[in-house]
Amino acid sequence: MHVDQPRTIRALIAATAPWLAKRGSSSARLDTDLMIGHALGLKRLDLYLDLDRPLSDDELARCRELVKRRGQGEPIAYILGHREFYGITLAVTPAVLIPRPETERLVELALSMLPDDAEGLFVDVCTGSGCIALAILEHRPGLTALAVDISGAALVVARANAITLGLDDRITFLEGDLLAPCADVRDARLVVSNPPYVVPGSPLLALDVAAFEPKVALYGEEADALGHHRRLVRQAAAILAPDGALLMEIGSDQGAAAMAIQSPLFASASVERDLDGHDRVLVLRR
Repeated sequence: MHVDQPRTIRALIAATAPWLAKRGSSSARLDTDLMIGHALGLKRLDLYLDLDRPLSDDELARCRELVKRRGQGEPIAYILGHREFYGITLAVTPAVLIPRPETERLVELALSMLPDDAEGLFVDVCTGSGCIALAILEHRPGLTALAVDISGAALVVARANAITLGLDDRITFLEGDLLAPCADVRDARLVVSNPPYVVPGSPLLALDVAAFEPKVALYGEEADALGHHRRLVRQAAAILAPDGALLMEIGSDQGAAAMAIQSPLFASASVERDLDGHDRVLVLRR
């Protein structure tokens, strides 16, 4: 970051935001505020209440290191080490996919199928940070969950999030491929998943996502973007209760292809849209 020596918070913000904008940040001012606040241990409001505070050399160095990483394209969530999702704060590292606002639609749909006093078990496949499972558990205190991921490193992050949220006594983490670790499960209320659904080079994938987020959480099976979804349809039918459902996130242009996955093992299929009107969740009901 090549700027003059700004000695106050105000001057540092004024120098940093345009610098990040020139390097492709679509939210340069917000990124600037969040990173400077993080480096200084200040909430965003407190930052603005103390704009003329002089900064020490150490404080400037901490700020510049974070800004440099953002200028190189690293996602802001990895720099800050956390992400908000459906009202909870989750730790995130490069071992897990960064939770997206559009995935909250899957949580909304799952909760709509589960009354407030629902009891029993549900399964979250490709759990990553644990965002889906933990958001559902936070709102349905009678439920327990199994959370599965093929990445042991991702499960370390998810388990830490469960402990931080005080939900670790209601969730069990299993390492393995899709539902393979759940072969003995029967009568699950729901199976929910945000499986990989893009192929390398897809226009759905932003450059910073492709460069920094875990490939195992991004890419479908070879050229089949919905390969994981096809396998989940076959596997989920064996563990769901007679009135259960399978909910899987899909890409914004994959609704028609997802509907073609319908199986005789399920009574109905629908594609639900997100708040932007894009195809987002495939719902299969027993």
